[in-house]
Amino acid sequence: MRRLLCLHAFLCCLTMAHPFCPSQCTCVFHGRTDGTGTRSVLCNDPDMSDIPVNVPVDTVKLRIEKTAVRRVPTEAFYYLVDLRYLWITYNSITSVDTGSFYNLKVLHELRLDGNMISMFPWESLKEMPMLKTLDLHNNRINNVPTEAIPYLRNITYLDLSSNKLTTLPSDLMDIWPPFNGLPVSSNASQKVVLGLQDNPWFCDCKISKMIEISKMAETPVILMDLFLTCAGPENLSGVLFQHAELENCVKPSVMTSATKITSPLGSNVLLRCDASGFPTPTLYWAKSDGSPVSNTVQESPGDGIRWSIMSLHGILYKDAGNYSCKAKNVAGIVEATISLTVAGTIGTTVPPQRPGIDTGPSSVGTTIVPPTFIPDSFMSTVLPRASTIAFYRKLKPTPSNGLQKSKVKQAKNEQGSNVTKLAADEKSKKSDTSKSIRDLKIVEETADSAVLLWTADGLPNDAPLTVVYSPYGEDDTKRTVETNAGSGKVLLDGLSSGMRYSVCLVAKGAAAGKDPCIDFYTLDNVEDGGQNQLFIIISGIACALVLPLIILLLYKILALYCKGRNTGLNEEDLEKESYVKFETISMKQRNLNSHPTELWARRPTNESERMLLCSRSSIDSQMTYKSDSSRSEYLC
Repeated sequence: MRRLLCLHAFLCCLTMAHPFCPSQCTCVFHGRTDGTGTRSVLCNDPDMSDIPVNVPVDTVKLRIEKTAVRRVPTEAFYYLVDLRYLWITYNSITSVDTGSFYNLKVLHELRLDGNMISMFPWESLKEMPMLKTLDLHNNRINNVPTEAIPYLRNITYLDLSSNKLTTLPSDLMDIWPPFNGLPVSSNASQKVVLGLQDNPWFCDCKISKMIEISKMAETPVILMDLFLTCAGPENLSGVLFQHAELENCVKPSVMTSATKITSPLGSNVLLRCDASGFPTPTLYWAKSDGSPVSNTVQESPGDGIRWSIMSLHGILYKDAGNYSCKAKNVAGIVEATISLTVAGTIGTTVPPQRPGIDTGPSSVGTTIVPPTFIPDSFMSTVLPRASTIAFYRKLKPTPSNGLQKSKVKQAKNEQGSNVTKLAADEKSKKSDTSKSIRDLKIVEETADSAVLLWTADGLPNDAPLTVVYSPYGEDDTKRTVETNAGSGKVLLDGLSSGMRYSVCLVAKGAAAGKDPCIDFYTLDNVEDGGQNQLFIIISGIACALVLPLIILLLYKILALYCKGRNTGLNEEDLEKESYVKFETISMKQRNLNSHPTELWARRPTNESERMLLCSRSSIDSQMTYKSDSSRSEYLC
């Protein structure tokens, strides 16, 4: 290790003094006016067979493309501490060591597409905590193990297309909304892009969540190709994910015996939940405060059905809280909650003395016989006889007097501590909470969101806080966000651009009117403003071009109108320019006695016009059917 550090220091000094570039690579320094800059290195020599080891240490982007490199050795880039982009694409790589990417703490993008990798060392991703892009498409990967899931939580661009994957771990989709339980955000920076196309997917219950995402209209997980198809089983071969209907795959549903239970101090309580689904779900019990849960049993009377019972013996105040029952199978996970409240106090009794028997001072003591509390709905379900008998044996009170005394003492101590705690809480409620919360400020304002920061002094980290915000002066549209004092910040989303907002931080038990508040403005929507400005500019240019054309057209119309009124043809000019001049048209009924020309207007005709009309009549007469009742229109 010491030799590696010495080599690293030597390379750093040498590079800073005399920057050099590998013989089979091209180095480019992108300088700035202030003297700083970044360096990128491109190695694309087809004869290169090994990863270069003398790359300048200030390299930010390294590309090794279309070479004969077949292996990425351990700690191949450990001295490139500033490396942010590493592209090893379209080579002949078949092997990547677990420690190949050691010490790449600021790497953002890793691309290994176009190689022949069949097994990728997923655990190596822990050496790259800042990694956001992982491109492995066009390889030979056939498996993504469950152990890889923790290392993919920060990845926002994952391309596994064009590989040999037939399935994925059912828990992989649980790290992204909506399956991780977090609310779906419209923020584009929180989107996750997945490339899963061109793989021989076997469509069964294991990839049911992936099929469900492909059918969603709006989801934070974006598929590069929506038209994913099934390669198996045979009845689904070639069917699109959107049209695939899986058999024997049902998300679990869970039902509890009760939602709220109130039981006396020292009693025994049974909590039960029933689940159904296919494959048969597994049930898990958990308490909201994270404390361990024991004394549980579960049984499956048939396929797709399972029930579980948790027993609490001699409950104390610390046993109060919310208990969740989670049902999980490869198709999904659901949970139901039971709220348990402990009520009552511990009583002291003096047993009656029998005649003739001196019990002595030790006979006076505190005794507790804890009852067993079983909800009515619990008994409505028929349980297997063996399980019922086993639970009642567990719940049978122990007659040991010493054990009873120890439970009484424990309960008294707990009750006293609870009373002290309640008094302290009441006193803290009367204090001025605004003095404990300071440095209230707004940062990272955008058009639709802002981040509220504060510093809490004198409040525990888990102290509940409520953030109340609304447009300034509009108290009827208040919105709230629940958080705790230790978080120190909260995101306010769903805001309108260019508006003034008021936000207050309210702690439980704070005096009225003393909550710390602050006003802020959201940014204007620059994109909309830019679009409006562009529209105004285009409209102005269009008006400038069209307006002269309209004026010219109006001028022409007016000129033609005026010319038509001022200049006219006289009757003599009209006779010269036309063959026929009709003076009057009178549509009279023509009969056999009337003159042939009475239908038409009479007019003076000179000799040249008469000859023209006669020649036209002679031609027309040869083409017109003649009858006794019709004559030629022109007579010569």
